[in-house]
Amino acid sequence: MPSPEPAPEDAIELTATLTSADVDAVGEIVAAAAAADGVAPLNEPAMLQVTTADNPRVSHLLVRDDGRLAGYAQLDQRDPAGPHLEVVVAPQARRQGFGRALVSRARTMVAPIPMELWSHGDRPEAAALAARLGFDRVRELWLMRRDLDADLPPVPDPGPVRIRTFRPSADEEPWLKLNARAFADHPEQGQMTRADLDRRMAQPWFDPKGFFVAERDSRMIGFHWTKVHDGDPPVGEVYVVGIDPAAQSLGLGKILTLAGLHHLRDRGLATVELYVEAANAPAIALYSRLGFVHTDTDVMYRG
Repeated sequence: MPSPEPAPEDAIELTATLTSADVDAVGEIVAAAAAADGVAPLNEPAMLQVTTADNPRVSHLLVRDDGRLAGYAQLDQRDPAGPHLEVVVAPQARRQGFGRALVSRARTMVAPIPMELWSHGDRPEAAALAARLGFDRVRELWLMRRDLDADLPPVPDPGPVRIRTFRPSADEEPWLKLNARAFADHPEQGQMTRADLDRRMAQPWFDPKGFFVAERDSRMIGFHWTKVHDGDPPVGEVYVVGIDPAAQSLGLGKILTLAGLHHLRDRGLATVELYVEAANAPAIALYSRLGFVHTDTDVMYRG
């Protein structure tokens, strides 16, 4: 049976701000795709932008089938390194060319600048679409998981370093400066602004008791921000660990990671996960020593 003709690019709706009805519709197809594929189709920054008011550097692309939302894409041009795209197509609307139409339309909006396209989960359909459109595989994020019921090493003595929890309304600016130092070369984390931080702190999952910071001589030099995903059962996450480059020799990565893991286990969670750059061999080695195993991969394509 021949493949259907791709959906026409001129059928794509473009907007800077989604209506409340479209926000709900995007949420529905994201949930349906996650249930069908076993992985969330949009990353956290993209999901936060779904409900954010008009942002001139973020565009929302929608395609409908008989009046019902069939696909959604978000084109983010805030990163100085280049634009990137997140795409989701409703499971019942796949193999009809909607994904290809969304990607192609977004590409015309940024050409001739190369665009980055994320695939959450190393899915063969995404690889095939990327190949058809001339995108190259350029980056991988590993998803690693650990059973918290397994033996967990104690938190090492931090010596002259003080480990405490995050203090809202006092720690935001010092943390942003530390985060920028720790992730100066990271294409997403290092770009975080006060608005980005405030948006995350306003989420239902935010808990300062699970946000650990390390101080030496009253200077913030490291942190481990944990997160708990609602579900049945809930799952913990090593959301982000950052160390000041000047404090890399103090073993804070292990100390802070274990502080967070003990916190998550004490909350009664059975499983914890994290994302790490596949090219970050030292971090993968640390997490492997702490009992994490590689379970899935997110892939970035560029073209």
